Amino acid sequence: MGQERWDIKLRFLNGPLRFRDVVPARGPMVRLGTNPGPGELELAGYRGLDARQAVITVYDGDRIGIAPVGSNQVRVATHQNVDWTDLLPIQKTVFLSPGSVVHLGPPNRGCTFVFVEAQRLGAWQSKPISTLPEHPEEGGTIDTTRGRPRWFLPSMLAVALLSTVGIIAKQFDPLKPTPRKLGPVVDGDAVYTRVDTNDFTTLDLSDLDFEGLDQAFLAWVMRPNAEEAGRKELEDPANWDERFKRFFTISVAAHARAWSFWSRLESREAEYRLVVEQLRASGLPEVFAAIPYQESGYQAEAGSDVCALGWWQFMPEVALRAGLRVQSCHMGRPTTETWTPTELVPVRGVLRNARYVRNTGDSVSCRITDCEVDERVLLEESTRGAIKLLSEAWNDPKLKESGALVQLVILSHNAGYHDAPHSTDGKPRQTNILPAYERHLLKVDKDHDPHIYGQNITCLGEQYHDIMLTNKRCEGVLANQTQHYAYSIVAQHVLAACYFARNHGQHDTWKPYRDLVVGDGYCTSLSIPTAEEVLKRSGNRLGGR
Repeated sequence: MGQERWDIKLRFLNGPLRFRDVVPARGPMVRLGTNPGPGELELAGYRGLDARQAVITVYDGDRIGIAPVGSNQVRVATHQNVDWTDLLPIQKTVFLSPGSVVHLGPPNRGCTFVFVEAQRLGAWQSKPISTLPEHPEEGGTIDTTRGRPRWFLPSMLAVALLSTVGIIAKQFDPLKPTPRKLGPVVDGDAVYTRVDTNDFTTLDLSDLDFEGLDQAFLAWVMRPNAEEAGRKELEDPANWDERFKRFFTISVAAHARAWSFWSRLESREAEYRLVVEQLRASGLPEVFAAIPYQESGYQAEAGSDVCALGWWQFMPEVALRAGLRVQSCHMGRPTTETWTPTELVPVRGVLRNARYVRNTGDSVSCRITDCEVDERVLLEESTRGAIKLLSEAWNDPKLKESGALVQLVILSHNAGYHDAPHSTDGKPRQTNILPAYERHLLKVDKDHDPHIYGQNITCLGEQYHDIMLTNKRCEGVLANQTQHYAYSIVAQHVLAACYFARNHGQHDTWKPYRDLVVGDGYCTSLSIPTAEEVLKRSGNRLGGR
């Protein structure tokens, strides 16, 4: 590569630099990104870009190449009228010609520009500048006493006008559908918990407003993660856990399309509100309020085959550790014995060894018929207990540093945070989140990893269902059912925040959410039903429960 100095002229088609007369970048090598370094081309204000996204290199006047930095996304096209989702990112240097269009970053974010020309250093201001004659039959040079040829500004204005008209025409193209808003379309399943592998093909997400969902993911997951980890760069979509976000997006679509999901939100507004208030007072993320929504549907008497009970579905020993009273529980026939938990951790191999679980070899069921004292069914008390346990994980230094704290704490409600200090043998449980995270770090040879969750959603289809194989991991570090836990909870709260802001925003609890349903709030990209529509669809009178 020669070391001649070159001016590289680019014209930007979107974002802060759109149609601005950008000062030529000085080559022969120019780095582009949000923080590329002194003398390089800084692309501040563009979402989804790395500090150093790409590099343009002038080899000679006829060979100007662009290449990605690392694994960053760079796409190149010969014209502007292109759907960037149809093009794969380049993997090595691609040579540009005048008029080539480049998109940096993910297709729905990032920066788009046209490569105009590369000239030897100072040629843009030199006098005279040779150019095409104003009329085909004439020749010669044009006076550039003001630093630009006479044709420059009119031609740039014409290009800008044509580009603007093209963009507007494309936006109003009757053949191009506008972004679809997610909303209720079918009766659906009242209790939806996970993404099935079929959802990847049966749910069409191609025309959704992904920018709105990105805002939601940032607000409820990545911004808290960034704040707790002390790493601002985690707010940049380029650093997000894309597999987790993909499952989250499909989960939002699956929940939003079911009328029964919205109906259950309406019927449980008061209970949901109480949990949000307690979480807010404790300083924990309010997204955790969707945990009991998934666990029990906000129903006090909901129970499971392993005797988890109540709003938060605590097993008896876990409830005791949370500070809840569970006493004198009656076992079903053929015995009349009663049992009160004394340990703080369920016995190892609960399905086989717990006194309160009936195991036939092919199935399991809970033997407990009722308990004389059971605070798991009391909403305020059980929520205080949940906050106590969630806070243990939330305040763990290693989990904070991970950059995935929100999702790991949610997962801890399903798998446990770290039982070893509370167990009689003092040994770690491999299904607990802290030991699982530590194993993951050894596996990937890192000190921290914000992508821990997505990389361990490995059990799909029938691998998820079998309760008799609760320790199955499918080569990941998380148990099969734990893998499909957090993304659905985040999705449910994203929708719940919109619904309560729109329909119950008069309550002080929901007033902070009202900004989500106006202006640029992410809820405006969703089709949120009114309470009247929900109650009419469910066959109830307005105000009924």
